[in-house]
Amino acid sequence: MKQLPARYDHVGSFLRPKYLLDAREQKARGEISPEQLRAVEDKAIAEIVQFQQDVGLKSVTDGEFRRTYFHIDFLEQLGGVKTDVPVTIRKPDGSEELAPPVIRVTDKVRHAKDIQKADFEYLKSQVAAGCTPKVTIPSPTMLHFRGGRAGISREAYPELDPTFYDDVAKAYGDELQSLYDAGCRYVQMDDTNLAYLCDEKMREAARQRGDDPNELPHRYAGFINKVVARKPEGMLLAMHLCRGNFKSTHAAAGNYEPVAEALLSEMNIDAFFLEYDDERSGDFRPLRYLKAGKTVVLGLVTTKFGELESKDALKRRIDEAAKYAPMEQLALSPQCGFSSTVHGNNIAVEAQRTKLRLVIETAQEVWGGA
Repeated sequence: MKQLPARYDHVGSFLRPKYLLDAREQKARGEISPEQLRAVEDKAIAEIVQFQQDVGLKSVTDGEFRRTYFHIDFLEQLGGVKTDVPVTIRKPDGSEELAPPVIRVTDKVRHAKDIQKADFEYLKSQVAAGCTPKVTIPSPTMLHFRGGRAGISREAYPELDPTFYDDVAKAYGDELQSLYDAGCRYVQMDDTNLAYLCDEKMREAARQRGDDPNELPHRYAGFINKVVARKPEGMLLAMHLCRGNFKSTHAAAGNYEPVAEALLSEMNIDAFFLEYDDERSGDFRPLRYLKAGKTVVLGLVTTKFGELESKDALKRRIDEAAKYAPMEQLALSPQCGFSSTVHGNNIAVEAQRTKLRLVIETAQEVWGGA
């Protein structure tokens, strides 16, 4: 198993600067070309890379500044996949939530082109020596969970197992190889589905689609392991579990217990980023399933709101987690990115700095300078 660059990390997305949002709107109106938008993105990414390095992070992303959504922009570039633009719905309490986009598999899934390679090459060109450029991509489970069997063409896949899972794993493996050949050594897959399977409402929705929510985590572990088997030797592959992060709202709640064994014992991932920023995540007992050589990155610092957690409280929670998993297999991060979609969270730009510095300083005090 490969180790993280440091005991402190982050999930990857950042609030977009206004000039980048303005440029995206200009591009949508046809006022600037794709090339002109990319030049603006390049400028914004150079700035967010410098920000991360100035803060003291050892893993550095492009902030997901070239994306509208954390998942759709990637998935729709796979051959055989179609996506519908998601819509915003207003919940009874007045908050907004992103209605899950419809992701449909209409043909054989394949790696039709290099998706992240050019983006990574630019990121790499901006990252200083001593830091590791990290690429974030959506988990392959996104192609199954939202639509279930009904969202996958029966003409292309009369049976899902093993052909569908093998094809998706090969497509992901080809993308990982493309990134590796470009010099990438750290990839994080973002997965809402395993976290959603901790929520009884989401579990019932899975039942309605014809899936068994008790069986799905184990099936997904096998699915992810097919991707891991195609991972280039020497690449760190992490997974981030998220319960929803649209405009500081969440879509699911629930203790990790329903998925913990499949996730932490069966899945051959190097590191797991788990949300633990509030009571929605439950206690740390599920960490007892963590296998030797793997790391759990505790997402104890919220990115949804600007209120700053206390170091003492964070240290107490790390100690609590260490009752169930060895301290040397734990690390610290914010619970999610600051902007999983282009819309961003309800948090000030400068709060990103204070939150990240809190993570770094706390981790250094707990684990030393490693």
